Amino acid sequence: MLVVGAALTIGTVSASPGPQAGSVGLTGEMPGPAPTIAATIDSPTNGQHFTTSPVTVSGTCPKDTLVELYKNNIFAGSTTCSTSGNNSTKGTYSLSVDLLIGKNVLVARVYNALNEPGPDSNTVTVYYDIVPPQGASIAPLNFGSSQLLLDTNAVFRGTFPGQKMTMPIQVLGGTEPYAVNVQWGDSSNKIVPRNNNLIFNVDHTYNAPGTYQITLQGSDSQGRVAFLTVAAIVNGQPAAAANTNSNNKTNKLLMLWPLYTSAVAMLVSFWLGERREKRVIGDHMFTPHLQV
Repeated sequence: MLVVGAALTIGTVSASPGPQAGSVGLTGEMPGPAPTIAATIDSPTNGQHFTTSPVTVSGTCPKDTLVELYKNNIFAGSTTCSTSGNNSTKGTYSLSVDLLIGKNVLVARVYNALNEPGPDSNTVTVYYDIVPPQGASIAPLNFGSSQLLLDTNAVFRGTFPGQKMTMPIQVLGGTEPYAVNVQWGDSSNKIVPRNNNLIFNVDHTYNAPGTYQITLQGSDSQGRVAFLTVAAIVNGQPAAAANTNSNNKTNKLLMLWPLYTSAVAMLVSFWLGERREKRVIGDHMFTPHLQV
């Protein structure tokens, strides 16, 4: 009985329900310290001039980090560090960046999974020169009007498959009305017309885990265009892990049913045996003895 009781106690404790309804169980790996190695900007080169935008910015980065690019301290886009080959500590990145008219000071910053920053990269200064075609007038280029820009406070987005992800967007400058084409990186896109430059939200649901590049392209009534790229990280579905955990507990309980049945049978047997023994002893005590 002691052995059976101990087995039942241990089994019941190990198979007892975990989190109650409405709670969430989490498992994962704790990342290491903040990055200590800076990213580099290898292209473009310092002092380079451009007449078209966006331009491609590329360089190296520490493994397992998120790279964020800034132009004149304005967020210009984010992407993940891509690793390949046998190099276990360093990877590369490449990102299209929409330049500001005139001088652009570019800097890359790396972050780990806890959004802890590493050191800044080298700074690269480039110039975006809008020059009218040879013989064309300057007036159609509308230099007196502000440049069109796209902005978001979501430097990267994180979500799970099957769950709706929301991203805020704001159109800066330009001339209304606007149109913003959002390409989600999974072969789907959404075009959003806007009559003002107030912040608005766009929603999307990814069906599979992975890393996606969200590309935003905006335009205004004067034909100006703007670009912005944001990284989206889609993790595994936590509900599946919760269901697996629940199934494991159910299987454990099913495996313990023979022990419960045996214990009940043993208790009933002891109880019936004790009652029979008491009846036999009682009958023996009250049975008269004949003396010869």
